[in-house]
Amino acid sequence: MPTSRPQGECDPAFRRVEEVFGELLEKREVGAGVSVWAGGRQVVDLWGGFMDRRRTRPWERDTLVVVYSTTKGMAALCAHRLVDRGELDLDAPVARYWPEFAAAGKGSIPVRFLLSHRAGLPALRSPLPPEALYDWGAMAGALAAEAPWWTPGEQHGYHAITFGFLVGEVVRRISGKRLGTFFREEIAGPLGLDFHIGLAAADDARCANLSNVDEGQGAERIVAAVMKDPAGMVSRAFANPASSAAPGHARARDWRGAEIPASNGHGTARALARAYGALGNGGALDGYRLLSPEGIERCGSVQSDGPDLVLGVRTRFGLGFMLSQPDDPVARIGPNPRAFGHPGLGGSLAFCDPDAGLGFAYVMNGLDRNLLTSRRAAALVDAVYASI
Repeated sequence: MPTSRPQGECDPAFRRVEEVFGELLEKREVGAGVSVWAGGRQVVDLWGGFMDRRRTRPWERDTLVVVYSTTKGMAALCAHRLVDRGELDLDAPVARYWPEFAAAGKGSIPVRFLLSHRAGLPALRSPLPPEALYDWGAMAGALAAEAPWWTPGEQHGYHAITFGFLVGEVVRRISGKRLGTFFREEIAGPLGLDFHIGLAAADDARCANLSNVDEGQGAERIVAAVMKDPAGMVSRAFANPASSAAPGHARARDWRGAEIPASNGHGTARALARAYGALGNGGALDGYRLLSPEGIERCGSVQSDGPDLVLGVRTRFGLGFMLSQPDDPVARIGPNPRAFGHPGLGGSLAFCDPDAGLGFAYVMNGLDRNLLTSRRAAALVDAVYASI
């Protein structure tokens, strides 16, 4: 079968998803995967295209790709498991678990502000060397010493890179495990997910290379803000350390191997959809409980809704998850208000819809310029809901 056509499996009731995915592979994608769980079973598992822009390496069933901020949802699940177990109180001060965090007037910031982008710590003011991004202690220490950019809780702004270190350090202080290890032992391992926060060198050969596709708009706002004020909050949020925005960073072994829980998760659509499929199935799948029903409600509870001080648009967040963005017809997560998940730079998207019993994921290696999510993902989401 030609690799430009979808491969995999699709329930006949979801044939429209396969048709749309096939059209994307033919006209707009380099390589991609899409997976859907409905009612506790996998109904779509498709992939196709190529791992490289030259179209010499076909996208395989086990091809991995970095999903950037779609990683944040997997990181948030680690914190929510601790909440379910009674080990983490979202309303307690972060400093209860991480005493050094109390520096610079941050002693009263509650944990929930970290998960809802309200802590005022989207960026580090002092420039860090490129290698600091790969040094957990350096990033956590710098964030503990940093002063908020705004009064915590009064506004919100996307913590593009810092989210993972902030949430991850709380998880580490409570569990004694780095977030990548916690995720592997408590989520990926038990559910059989081919998703990694800190990728082993042996898996590099399975990674798709990224390229740009000429589609979308919105990221220009970020570029303009950086150009206007290179030392400002927005610039620092995306490019301090500079290695987070360096050309070709996603192919570097240091990047792939580090634990950057806001942005460097590598995996398949199948893995992400299975995790969200468990959440869409009441929190459990194949005998393993990922979260309690109360935990699922908590994930999607509205915490932030309004002007985003970093992205420059209106955004809505739950506790670690993005919610549908009503001002952007592309950045929607289905028609149901309780759906939650997370998009990633360039167009990836994964989410669950508890009302429809769905788990969905789309990953790709062609990055577009949309700020929140992509028209490609939106077309697939529409096809899913047209099929149920």
